[in-house]
Amino acid sequence: MRTVALAVTDGMLHFELSVAHEVFGSAPAAVTVPWYDLSVCGPATVPFGRFRLEPDHGLDHLRQADTVIVPGWADVDVAPPAELVDALRAAHAAGARVASLCTGAFVLAAAGLLDGKRATTHWAHTAALAARHLEVEVDPDVLYVDNGSVLTSAGKAAALDLCLHLVRLDHGSSVANAVARRLVVPPHRSGGQAQFVTAPVPARDDHPLTALFPWAIERLGRPLTVEDLARRARMSSRQLGRHFRARTGTTPLQWLLAQRIRLAQELLEQTDDSIDAIATATGMGTATTLRRHFNRTLGVPPDSYRRTFRSRAHHDDSGKEQRSP
Repeated sequence: MRTVALAVTDGMLHFELSVAHEVFGSAPAAVTVPWYDLSVCGPATVPFGRFRLEPDHGLDHLRQADTVIVPGWADVDVAPPAELVDALRAAHAAGARVASLCTGAFVLAAAGLLDGKRATTHWAHTAALAARHLEVEVDPDVLYVDNGSVLTSAGKAAALDLCLHLVRLDHGSSVANAVARRLVVPPHRSGGQAQFVTAPVPARDDHPLTALFPWAIERLGRPLTVEDLARRARMSSRQLGRHFRARTGTTPLQWLLAQRIRLAQELLEQTDDSIDAIATATGMGTATTLRRHFNRTLGVPPDSYRRTFRSRAHHDDSGKEQRSP
């Protein structure tokens, strides 16, 4: 998935476009893998509010890309241009992976690419998407949906979650984590977008869970329980559950499992440790438990995951280790 094309026309939102350009436009300094070849495709000069965008190619160039990204669509009550819809259909038919950011899902739906598939968009527009496209299974409570060749993200910041997910698919967790560090964002957020609808993430540094998260992450190798977390946060288990649900959209145990899976991914990519050793290091206990949760969460067993991402390592002529895309 080396070539990435941003599909732009009048009526797009520049925030989502900028997110995709930032992620796929250049690699972090510490990353040695060959990075993406990014292009912007659109009809002539494209107005973006106060900005003007000069595309590299026309929309017909989308069919030559490995991945096509559609930024947010500004007015969901306005039909996207026929030339954009036709170009997306042609790109997908040619084998491109097509992803929409935020309300860009309405463009994919107009192209018929979401028919019979699960999809999401900004929480404020999920009802409209479901009502307008009855053949689409709209999930309002997720940050993004991956259907393989077609992906959709929820609103605004969730566009970044999906872009990091694409990097993770192409290059592994270590590279995606490096991109996230450069952008000063978490490499993976647990929970869905419902947490942001009625209960925004607290911005206060004195929130009861602010200090708990790093404390727990440093102790993933230990058999932590909800009671352990509650005791550390100085609250009851019931109070802890309420705070976790409000801030992360998930339960304490589900959050812990997500952190352990993330750590297991890094260890599988970066070390030669046995599955048993990784199970111990991540607090899973046994290789059987690790394999069960890993397979259920990521869809592949840890052994296959390691082969996929470790097999990409090779040495260049100077003997320095690199990774191919």
